[in-house]
Amino acid sequence: MQETQSKSGEDTPARYTPREMLEKLVSYPTVSSCSNLDLIDFVQDYLAEHGVQAYRVASDCGTKANLYATIGPHVAGGVVLSGHTDVVPVEGQDWHSDPFVLTEKEGLLYGRGTCDMKAFSAIALALVPEMKDLKRPIHLALSYDEEIGCLGAPRLIETIKDQLPPIRAVIVGEPTSMRVVTGHKSIFHFETRVTGHEAHSSQQQRGVSAVMIAGRLINWLGERQRTNADDASPECTFEPPYSTLHCGVVHGGTAHNITARECCFVTDIRTLPDEDPREYLAEYERFVRDVVEPEMQTISPDTCITIEVLADVPGFDASEDADAVQLAKQLSGQNSIEVVPYAAESGQFQQAGFSVAMCGPGSIDQAHQPDEFISIAQLNSGTDFMHRLIELQSS
Repeated sequence: MQETQSKSGEDTPARYTPREMLEKLVSYPTVSSCSNLDLIDFVQDYLAEHGVQAYRVASDCGTKANLYATIGPHVAGGVVLSGHTDVVPVEGQDWHSDPFVLTEKEGLLYGRGTCDMKAFSAIALALVPEMKDLKRPIHLALSYDEEIGCLGAPRLIETIKDQLPPIRAVIVGEPTSMRVVTGHKSIFHFETRVTGHEAHSSQQQRGVSAVMIAGRLINWLGERQRTNADDASPECTFEPPYSTLHCGVVHGGTAHNITARECCFVTDIRTLPDEDPREYLAEYERFVRDVVEPEMQTISPDTCITIEVLADVPGFDASEDADAVQLAKQLSGQNSIEVVPYAAESGQFQQAGFSVAMCGPGSIDQAHQPDEFISIAQLNSGTDFMHRLIELQSS
């Protein structure tokens, strides 16, 4: 684990409005497959100009980093503002403007990451100069690789828990339209790789088609999800009100007249917070090991199926009287609470023992879409939320 301390080299600290800061953050193409270090460099230098020490928690490969910083005194009662720096790809999407240039049209700000979720971080960073009189701290926590399985957050959370005084609350600023969210599903990704046995397609009895076997396994996932849908509780507040099992990517085959030797696919399981996705994996593996693989190996003993877990992010389930939830309701002016089907780093913070709520500007409906946008009204609402937090932590 690597940590580096920022240093200031400027006499006059830079000042940004939330919109200007958002424009700056969007200009960094921090797609998950790329490095986020240019953005981290900028944030670290900006904070240093304002006398704030920021620290990196680097990835093992060194091409990415989390960042955390404390504004205000090093005392208990701080509030962590959590955001991720990475964004999803733009390739293959039909954008009508440069996705990495903030573009305004009819009250909307377009650009990759405007909604998910650079606006929340931009507001917090822009208002750092207003945090000079804090009596209890505001902590910034920026992570990498949230979009591909919340891979960077665990190391960041571990460091925060070890290095910072007791935290009152964590606000995860995912796009909730500034509504207070107290629950989300888990994310569990795994890859299945089927190794079959090649033969001419006219001699099916001699071959084992990896593609056909993969299709059988994918059908098992679909049937299992259908069972969940049939058994869904009418009292469940999630939409959909059941755990889902989904295959989104498949690769395999050589030619139309050859039984495929290789086929792999990725499964996305999203369970309700009170369910364990590994129980689904165990059920799936029993089907693979006890039924499918033995049938394959009666034809060719060199066939097999391997399963590799890629991401395991816990669900999130906060009580309405949790400190973070009450704080988010106070700051947002919301009296109601909601749950959402998408997942975030909230469950990881909660699993580490923190009181957590999700609340941030922008709508998830725009996330990951071409022409992603956030409304200026939502940016302003997020700014009002942050001003109230600063006032509270200064009193």
